[in-house]
Amino acid sequence: MSAPKILVIPGSLRTGSHNAKLAAAASYEFAQAGVDITRISLADFPLPIYDGDLQAKSGVPKHATNLKRMIGAHHGVLFVTPEYNASVPPLLKNAIDWVSRVQDPHEARGDVFRNRAFALAGASQSRLGAARALQALRLILTSCHANVIASQLTLAFADQAYDDMDRLKNEGDIASLKEMVRQLIDISQRMM
Repeated sequence: MSAPKILVIPGSLRTGSHNAKLAAAASYEFAQAGVDITRISLADFPLPIYDGDLQAKSGVPKHATNLKRMIGAHHGVLFVTPEYNASVPPLLKNAIDWVSRVQDPHEARGDVFRNRAFALAGASQSRLGAARALQALRLILTSCHANVIASQLTLAFADQAYDDMDRLKNEGDIASLKEMVRQLIDISQRMM
């Protein structure tokens, strides 16, 4: 069986983001597992705040279509998100809202969520490790009929979680990351 293509999407644009570091650590693990890995930045897909009137007037923005096609070109997707006020940051939620509106010819709206596996990870300086954001994100994605894998990574005390090379240093965090990576690869392969 061929190796799946995995897309990693950090939900933060902040310089020095703990979640960007976690996305890089996950990308490294995927590469070590021999999969074709792509990591993007949502800064490359700037979108207005979702508004149904705007969509009715102007259609879906080209960056939403491009992001949807980027997701569609991969067998599995990992979202790595910070937690804002116990939920998903607006950057990531808005991207998902727009992508869910894209419908290419010969497909049903939302097919991009149905036909691949999704994994979730989040880093926070709190002891909860973005767990509430992951719970909210899981709800958002499952409402889009996404196949969200059971394994996820909640990285607590993220300001202390990395070594000088920006690699995870806690054995439990490393094991959780490896398990999530393995599960996303396995389920993505089964969905190919």
